[in-house]
Amino acid sequence: MAKTNKVIISACLCGAGTKKDQAPTVPYTPEEISDQAVACAKAGAAIAHIHVREDKMVDGVMQIGYKSMSLEKFTEAVDLTRKKCREQGVDIVLNLTTSGGEYEDQKRLQHLGKLLPEMCSFDPNTLNWANSYIFENSPRFLNLLAQEVVKHNIKPEFEVFDTGHIDSVMYYVKKWNIPQPPHIQFIMGVGGSMPGTAENLAFLVNKLPEGATWSVSGIGKAHMPMMLAGLALGCDGLRVGLEDNILYGKNPDGSKVIATNVMLVERAVELTKLAGREIATAADARTILGLENRASL
Repeated sequence: MAKTNKVIISACLCGAGTKKDQAPTVPYTPEEISDQAVACAKAGAAIAHIHVREDKMVDGVMQIGYKSMSLEKFTEAVDLTRKKCREQGVDIVLNLTTSGGEYEDQKRLQHLGKLLPEMCSFDPNTLNWANSYIFENSPRFLNLLAQEVVKHNIKPEFEVFDTGHIDSVMYYVKKWNIPQPPHIQFIMGVGGSMPGTAENLAFLVNKLPEGATWSVSGIGKAHMPMMLAGLALGCDGLRVGLEDNILYGKNPDGSKVIATNVMLVERAVELTKLAGREIATAADARTILGLENRASL
């Protein structure tokens, strides 16, 4: 479709790692996740990117809000979000993670066919995340994921952390006939991958496949620069949320202001409007990205 003036705001609510001692409002439970998805929709987000958490014994210590790929937790979070959206008259596209890390392939895929989200994440490469652990996405798993998204008509959000990842995206798109054009989510500023600079983002945008839509997120200190650069370069979307960044700013005394998901969405909305762009609704996002409307499930 023709380029639109609308910007899709995506709220990544919790991710796999952000803890409440870092950001007290980061959601852990399906109840918290669904409440914040609705609140972010009201604030202007068109997409909610959802991970789930569970309490789990790890090396003999009970971890509260530990990363999870529990089908039960995903089902509860999605069902509650859909229910609350209907009750409160709001609409948001659900984008479920598949980045399970330590979990076996099938556990990273099982919720897609069961819950039929409109979107899911698709990380096309393995990388040494922040030079501290392996963020594993094997060809074995990615071939299975590609087949799953085609089978269930789920739009992949291809998460691109570096230049070569774009080539990997197109490899899987062509091999498995994933519907085009692809939607690319640039994740900038992860240690061990592409730093979050305007120069790097411009370089990546120039490498996009023909017709691709794209969004950008900056991790940590790259958060604000990537929003500004993305708007300057004509992005289709901005991704914000406590998964990627917990710092909103600083007080006059230099102390940190810890963000909430709604605060980050509201700021993205304000910046988008200042840039002369419009805020995409969930219905707009479905049109721009070519999604099947599954809000009534």
